Amino acid sequence: MAVKRKIIKINEEECNGCGLCVPACAEGAIQIIGGKARLVSETFCDGLGACLGECPTGAITVEEREAEEFDRAAVEEHITGLEWEKKAEPTLTGQGFHACPGSMSRMLQVEDSVSENRDDFDSAPVKSKLANWPVQLKLAPLSAPYFHGAKLLICADCVPFACEDFHREFLAGKTVLVGCPKLDDSVFYREKLGEIFRQNQISSIDVLIMEVPCCFGLASLVEAAVQDSGKDIPVTFTKIGIRGEVLEKRTSPVF
Repeated sequence: MAVKRKIIKINEEECNGCGLCVPACAEGAIQIIGGKARLVSETFCDGLGACLGECPTGAITVEEREAEEFDRAAVEEHITGLEWEKKAEPTLTGQGFHACPGSMSRMLQVEDSVSENRDDFDSAPVKSKLANWPVQLKLAPLSAPYFHGAKLLICADCVPFACEDFHREFLAGKTVLVGCPKLDDSVFYREKLGEIFRQNQISSIDVLIMEVPCCFGLASLVEAAVQDSGKDIPVTFTKIGIRGEVLEKRTSPVF
């Protein structure tokens, strides 16, 4: 419910995307998205302004306006999600924890212009349809703006290399996560996906795997993660050949 209260305001023109405000907010209400600091949810911001003194450009102020009430329970769930992200960030053996600046959550602009002329469409350069960052499942946050109402594409990381027209045929209009169940921790993947499904309103899931046997584990763990989440999310599984052709499409992970 909206009430009149104090809440932070971010001037995007003055923000330089340095990210110093992010760790200053104990509630995790600020993230760098599209190179700018953004308030990810009004319910996470207590309006006390602990982040103000960390902004070198003065882009953050506190204003009084109608806003959703501060929700401590939602903050605690959000912080749990941020802790999951820390588990997944890379470390260097013997040198302690090293966060990767490139793993900051971002929403990307996608050009959606398609010629009505089929000949022009076939000959036109393929433009990127990637709408979110990061894409690696290990680095993706549990809760991000691009997960809300998302048509989620979960694919084995070899799939884009095999599929000649991956962006136009599979990625357009989707939020994507990639991973390899053979090389990565499949137990971690299942648990993290379960939390992503539970915390967000995912509208559908498309799973793309390669025809090689080691890839089938990704399909199974996605189905298990949906069951773990307690959500009823429609899932489609597609098997891709090593030449990039679609071999089979079904609603069961058993091929």
